[in-house]
Amino acid sequence: MTGATQEYEAAGELLKALSAPARLAIVAELAERPRFVHELVDRLEMSQPLVSHHLRVLRAARLVGVERRGREAVYSLADQHVSHIVADAVHHSGEEP
Repeated sequence: MTGATQEYEAAGELLKALSAPARLAIVAELAERPRFVHELVDRLEMSQPLVSHHLRVLRAARLVGVERRGREAVYSLADQHVSHIVADAVHHSGEEP
């Protein structure tokens, strides 16, 4: 497997992790600032189990990190690159052909 092929496969895995609208929304929220799970639940009007599921997928893809604060977890983006990808995709989808 060539280096370029590996990069394309890695990029494909990144895009798979971002393929759910809920995960795009979570990334957009975390681009503003780190958030507690209950904040994401309230802001996105999603159930806590569903938000937690999507956060697990994003963590597995190393797109978000978590910091424990007592009994709560604060999630943040691993780096800002992913927020640019999401913002560009959202902007592009709103453009007329």
